[in-house]
Amino acid sequence: MSMTRKKTKVSKVLPAPSKGKEDRHFVTALARGLEVLGCFRSGDRLLGNIEIARRCGLPKSTVSRLTYTLTRIGYLHYDEDSGKYRLGTATLALGSKMLARLDVRQLARPLMQDLADFTGAAVSLGTRDRLSMIYVEHCRSQSAITISLDVGSRIPLATTAMGRAYLAATSGGERHELMDRIRELDEFAWPKIREGIEKGLQEYAELGCCCSFGGWQKDVNAIAVAFRPGSAMPPMSINCGGPAFTLSPE
Repeated sequence: MSMTRKKTKVSKVLPAPSKGKEDRHFVTALARGLEVLGCFRSGDRLLGNIEIARRCGLPKSTVSRLTYTLTRIGYLHYDEDSGKYRLGTATLALGSKMLARLDVRQLARPLMQDLADFTGAAVSLGTRDRLSMIYVEHCRSQSAITISLDVGSRIPLATTAMGRAYLAATSGGERHELMDRIRELDEFAWPKIREGIEKGLQEYAELGCCCSFGGWQKDVNAIAVAFRPGSAMPPMSINCGGPAFTLSPE
């Protein structure tokens, strides 16, 4: 793996360095440990140190120490038969506590379910985690044929209706910082990605929502709006989407 690729991986993981004295408050070891936990995806059953190192862009020796420590404190579980790791019960405790305190889920769910039933589509509530949007609530119609996403699923920030709605609703400073990080992640694809983001911002200004008709996945259509659930909370987005053959742009 080239050094350029490793740097690109890390740029996805760690936030852009802040200026001045704030740099001294950033604990890189803690950030790397959290990134190890964050590299597990919803479809992963077990991951070994080599795959974790590849996803995080970290040396295998560093990952070995991190996975050992996280196993000792319950955030990872070591499977002796495979020599690999799965998320431990301590991560479940953290996630369930966060969701339990997210009152907007309970308030939004009945309305989301009504919309899902009316449209025959799926309706999701999400918030940003680094360069992804993560679902914190998900409703689907009983009759809907939907893509396999649920609470905890991640979708890209830059190329989805939900992510672009978030970018439209956040502050200009945060938006520019996020766009810089997206560009660093893939310089080659950046011009097309930037064009899509700018189109989404224009749509949001004109229509009050962002649209994605085959832009993220070829056969998936969606629209999304963003809102602020409270003065002390970051923006969240609600999207309505599904397979293109059941949900046309019209």
